[in-house]
Amino acid sequence: MTYVLSLDQGTTSSRAILFDHDGGVAGTAAQEFRQIYPNSGWVEHDPFEILTSQLGSAVAAMGKLGVRPRDVIALGITNQRETTIVWDRETGKPVYNAIVWQDGRTAELMKKLSDDGVEETVRQKTGLLLSPYFSASKVAWILDNVSGARARAEAGKLPFGTVDSWLVWNLTSGRRHITDRTNASRTLLYNIVEDRWDDDLLEVFRVPRSMLPEVVWSSERVGQVTTTLGLGEVEIAGIAGDQQSALFGQLCTSAGDAKNTYGTGCFLLQNIGGQFALSSERLVTTLGCSVERKPAYALEGSIFVGGAVVQWLRDNMRFIRRSSEVEEIADSVEDSGGVVFVPAFTGLGAPYWDAQARGLIIGLERGTQIGHIAKAAIESIAFQVADVLRAMDASSKSPLTELRVDGGAAANDALMQFQADLLGVPVHRPAVLETTALGAAYLAGLSTGFWTGVHELKKHRAADTVFQPKADKKKMERLASNWREAVARSRNWAAVSR
Repeated sequence: MTYVLSLDQGTTSSRAILFDHDGGVAGTAAQEFRQIYPNSGWVEHDPFEILTSQLGSAVAAMGKLGVRPRDVIALGITNQRETTIVWDRETGKPVYNAIVWQDGRTAELMKKLSDDGVEETVRQKTGLLLSPYFSASKVAWILDNVSGARARAEAGKLPFGTVDSWLVWNLTSGRRHITDRTNASRTLLYNIVEDRWDDDLLEVFRVPRSMLPEVVWSSERVGQVTTTLGLGEVEIAGIAGDQQSALFGQLCTSAGDAKNTYGTGCFLLQNIGGQFALSSERLVTTLGCSVERKPAYALEGSIFVGGAVVQWLRDNMRFIRRSSEVEEIADSVEDSGGVVFVPAFTGLGAPYWDAQARGLIIGLERGTQIGHIAKAAIESIAFQVADVLRAMDASSKSPLTELRVDGGAAANDALMQFQADLLGVPVHRPAVLETTALGAAYLAGLSTGFWTGVHELKKHRAADTVFQPKADKKKMERLASNWREAVARSRNWAAVSR
């Protein structure tokens, strides 16, 4: 048998999954890696830990099945987006840790640019907002805060890349410095209307053009693995940022199709077709995956803390030993007992875009138990998704009539039912939840002929589990109102508390 290998490099772990011709998971392995928090609101990763955990999981997944490199027809890469790495072109060593998408250290720079009236120009070119979430200000911070980095960058010695670029650079022994259009569209440096790196934006963020990777299509052969780390000479043939990859993995290939991924964060994307359009509700417009080699667009609402709220309960509060325990603890109580949890640990994403917001748990009483807090934590994920969906419906010509879901937390039946009740539309969960990795596999398999087209992929898709809304609408409206009040109280707290 032959397989497609998908490298799914996420925010807290690196996964590798082998998919068979039916789109089924044949084998998988994963490795977690460190989260580094040097200061309040800062989040970093060691780039070499990203690399070694990803390679280790790939070799482990193949080893479990006894799969050899010659059994793998293609390799697809999907990755945490916006996370920024700058390294030395000659030595291959990073000049600083990877600055993670959640990191908020450049909030003041973004506020200054916004005050200077730059945001509308940036938005018309990139579809994005001025936020520390995206890559450009992270690159600028590294160049301005690492000794000698700016001079070396201007001399052409320092390449910049998102995680996909870093992986491909290392997998090809430095021969390919590339990114795909979906990842490029998350940098604040790529003009998604004209499909090119933009000199005006490079000037705004003071990023030398020599640092930039070549931009390729998401479904394209880009070269063979040249390392000797157990992957042989497998063809790298698909690259996409994780959320666009999940959109494609869910086969949301028609305008109006939408999905939400419940991962470390939550990301709601809707396919809007081949014409660039901006949201009226502060959602972002981004490039989606295209197998036709022409730009495709999507509206996106990004939530910074989704499943990560469960990790916070586990690692910071030590309420649980394993993430899987949270569902049982939440089920020990009938409801949240009036507790509302706003997990704005690194600010709020869409539709608020408030980098100064901070986490809040409100409604605590003498009788509050861990179960109430656990249930409020889980419900916070659904409330944030509902906020984004309302904004997306207001922006889109095609209001959602159903929501396709994936990601680790989508396995939680109670959360999915609560989500359907809150939204008032059916929630469709696929048989294969690993749609982020599946999307990268599809992209790689299509460019190598493993699959003939999207029509064939749809034939292999198994039936969804559907959660129909069934709760009392007035009750859900009351809960949503309480949530919005709690969000309002969490906003701008970092600025107030200084």
